[in-house]
Amino acid sequence: MIQPTRRHLLAALAAAAATSKTLPAADFKPVEWGPVVDGPDSAFQRNGSEVVVHPGSNFPAWLRSRQMYENFHLKGEFFLKGWMDSAIYLHAPRYGRPGWSGLEVKIFHQQEEKPTPYSCGSLFPLIAPKTIKLNNKGEWNTVEIVMDWPKLKVTMNDAVVQDFDLTSHPEFRYRLQRGYLGLQSLSYPIRYRNFSIQELPAKEKWTNLYSTAADAAQWELSEGKPRMEALGDILRLEGLGHLRTKSQYQDFELHSYIRTSRQHNGGFIFRSEGRGTRGARSYEIQLHNVEGAHFPTGSLYHYKRATYPRIQDEKWFLYQMVVKGKTCLVRINGETVMEYDQLENTQPGYLELQAHHEGTWMELRELKIKPA
Repeated sequence: MIQPTRRHLLAALAAAAATSKTLPAADFKPVEWGPVVDGPDSAFQRNGSEVVVHPGSNFPAWLRSRQMYENFHLKGEFFLKGWMDSAIYLHAPRYGRPGWSGLEVKIFHQQEEKPTPYSCGSLFPLIAPKTIKLNNKGEWNTVEIVMDWPKLKVTMNDAVVQDFDLTSHPEFRYRLQRGYLGLQSLSYPIRYRNFSIQELPAKEKWTNLYSTAADAAQWELSEGKPRMEALGDILRLEGLGHLRTKSQYQDFELHSYIRTSRQHNGGFIFRSEGRGTRGARSYEIQLHNVEGAHFPTGSLYHYKRATYPRIQDEKWFLYQMVVKGKTCLVRINGETVMEYDQLENTQPGYLELQAHHEGTWMELRELKIKPA
């Protein structure tokens, strides 16, 4: 075997350096900012790659990206001068509270000696940054965020402020793993610029139970006379009775956006025999937007009452349900409203949609399921 000489090594290093200069740059693309959510269009002023929060806008207004992302590498800058308070949202929902259903990376002006869960770079308001490194006297700051679920790494001005496994904290375990980017308004004229993003490989594997009208074929009548309408990307249910899936599920996580009419009464039935409430074994999560009801929205009917989530009639909310073994958990708009760990029936069964009050209606969007 011929050993390489020093001259050969130098030549190889020079060739590698020359090759690296010809490699294409990482596939970063400018973030396209879309509509203002929960606020007026004037809440954010846009000039080229720069975005400025208008001081007349108020929380909960936020600026949403046009595209949804799962895993990504995000780069950008923010400008601090005087008292500034804002946030960058990750995996924000289509409807509901972005900082509760997704993640919130805090942007704040103070260079504190001891980081807190409210400091710049925190996963607000739960996880303090490792350090704080800011330019806050009328200067630009760099920020990089690498999301590769469950790993999240946040770097500010070349200092790592977060390097965190999101599944290690119970509150983050059920946060959305795909959603919008967002910039938060707290009425301080903070400036952002040069946001670009590189998408990383996706990991989530959901089955759509309803996303387009073609998905209506996945449902069949199980009991009564429910009326189902496939309205583009919205599934509408009225009448009295139940629809069931054609497949059975045992342990699963389910997501959907839902809205209901005033005084609506219905629900999700799971691990059933496919006979609605006539079956000998099944469980029901109530969808009944009445605060004083015996079992309001999110309750496990007959077993455990939910903390009333204060959702509004005819307004979309994010519904999440996790069923695993003897445990069932329900989250509404990012808040856990019911958790129960004594389910006796752990066998696979159908998932059913219940229409239980003639004259009222329920609509669902982005209804999907995956194994838990």
